[in-house]
Amino acid sequence: MGSAANAALMLFKFVAGVLGHSSAMIADAVHSLSDFATDLVVLVLVHISAKPQDASHDYGHGKYETMASFIVGLALVAAATGIILTGVMKLVDWYHGVQLQAPGRLALWAALISILVKEVLYRYTVARGKHLNSQAVIANAWHHRSDALSSIGAAIGIGGAILLGDRWTVLDPIASVVVGLMLVKVAVSLLRSSMGELTESSLPADVEREIENIIRSFPDVSEPHNLRTRRIGNRIAIEVHVRMDGNLPLSLVHDRASSIERAIRERFGSDTHVSVHMEPLTPHN
Repeated sequence: MGSAANAALMLFKFVAGVLGHSSAMIADAVHSLSDFATDLVVLVLVHISAKPQDASHDYGHGKYETMASFIVGLALVAAATGIILTGVMKLVDWYHGVQLQAPGRLALWAALISILVKEVLYRYTVARGKHLNSQAVIANAWHHRSDALSSIGAAIGIGGAILLGDRWTVLDPIASVVVGLMLVKVAVSLLRSSMGELTESSLPADVEREIENIIRSFPDVSEPHNLRTRRIGNRIAIEVHVRMDGNLPLSLVHDRASSIERAIRERFGSDTHVSVHMEPLTPHN
């Protein structure tokens, strides 16, 4: 649903931006293009990253999705840089007395339609993400919301340039620069997240505390330690050491470790990689 809407909006905004002589709308179209590219990456590479482990990928193929996100982030930075430079050049021309061409009403209508469509998509995607218990889908919903916000900026700039007359046509390139800066913010966030995964950064501290609390919920288990966590694409990997009474039968200790692993997978997904290492609380007699 998101990719189809982004494709339609992307084409509509580009046409409206060119015919309506609006750099702000063309900048907003690039934003939709980045969302569409991200949707394609998700559709294609989630399929690849979902492949099971094999002889060459003991932890599966989840990093393919992470690498793709990093590449999209770099492309988005490049696109945003071009938008900002173009807008700044028009501002320089305006400063030196060049009369900028006023944007047309088609560009304004494109911005208003985009706001409506992207807000509907945001609400729909959030609802589906909560229903599917998918953080990835919920996160993608915020891409729709960010596009709606950029369209609001474009609408303000275009509408101001149209309604206030030729003296205020400068609002259009100003809006394009603002949209470009918003794209940079989205790109930096995407790159930071991807770099964190590629460099094996740990999960947030509150998530690690939640994992430890799940372990402590078992009455005969204590002292979770040496907790190691990381992301593998849209999955997570957890390794932890815990202690139990060393005089207990090995079969009981094994069952308890399996119960802990099941509880963690119930919380974080069935594809979560979990390794629980048992240590004796007291020496075996």
